[in-house]
Amino acid sequence: MEPRAISLFSGAGGLDTGFEQAGYQIIFANEIDHDAAQAWRDNRPDNASAMREGDIKDYMPCLNTHNLQNIDIVFGGPPCQGFSVAGKMNPDDPRSRMVWRFLDVVAAVSPRVFVMENVAALGRLGKWDNVRKRIISRAKELGYHTEYKVWRTADFGVPQKRERVIFVGVKDGNPSLFEKEMVHHHASAPTARQVLLSVGKYGTADNPQTCTSRVSLAHHPVMRNSPYAGMLVNGAGRPVNLDGLPPTLPATMGGNKTPVIDQAALDNPGIQNWFVGYHSRLMNGGTPGGSVPSTLRRLTLKEAAAIQTFPPEYKFSGAKSKQYRQIGNAVPCLFARAVAESVKDAYL
Repeated sequence: MEPRAISLFSGAGGLDTGFEQAGYQIIFANEIDHDAAQAWRDNRPDNASAMREGDIKDYMPCLNTHNLQNIDIVFGGPPCQGFSVAGKMNPDDPRSRMVWRFLDVVAAVSPRVFVMENVAALGRLGKWDNVRKRIISRAKELGYHTEYKVWRTADFGVPQKRERVIFVGVKDGNPSLFEKEMVHHHASAPTARQVLLSVGKYGTADNPQTCTSRVSLAHHPVMRNSPYAGMLVNGAGRPVNLDGLPPTLPATMGGNKTPVIDQAALDNPGIQNWFVGYHSRLMNGGTPGGSVPSTLRRLTLKEAAAIQTFPPEYKFSGAKSKQYRQIGNAVPCLFARAVAESVKDAYL
């Protein structure tokens, strides 16, 4: 029998896709953003009615209905902007408080297990130690033994330098079993080149240009040892190392924060990425700035979705900026599947 699940802060459905691939039945899903909720529905025509769009607090009364009892798992990724190093790291950000709303739902439906996903900073930085302790303490009051760990998604086949913290709470069980099961789902990640070449040639109907933001060089670059780190171009979009892992895709993609691809180097592995030479010049005292080759361009929606390991046919909704946000906000599907299968093997 399929485990019965509630999905919270569902977004366009990255975490949900992994759980569905692992054989879970999503009985109830919630997302406040209209375009993300529509994307969730568009990809689940047979289960579209499970999506309740709006503020989760407005749906709290219906969680006591018969259909939402005997739930095996509540999973979700509460908004993380208040904890993210990419944001202002403000604990008073209203979005930071959604971790407590998540636990309110756990209290209301009393699942066997809960899985809460968030940015690595919440699981790692000392300034959030009190928040971690409060999460564990609140879960204990509800009858759950809880542990957390920061995971590298690339260890589970995701072609991206993305880390996430996972809190697992188990009623009458041992949460450390989850970590032992996760080891069984390790998989090698493909390179950026392999992923980008798999989605169709850039500029064609299969992989159309979706970001027109011009690539221009920063007058005051932030230098690092690697040409793929620091800030060599205007905006926060970093060059992609085609033979390594792409950087973490931000929800702010769509403009000059969208990662940069050297199309000539992608088409021909024998050509050095343009940024390698430019970086070397700067490291040897060269003057920043100048023109860039026409082969430099931004990551497309199709490519971003593939890096996040969405299925090729997955649809996103709304303006292109909204679609980039849906992709950047998502939990990579392959990582989500590893989490879902590990929870099922350990507890369900």
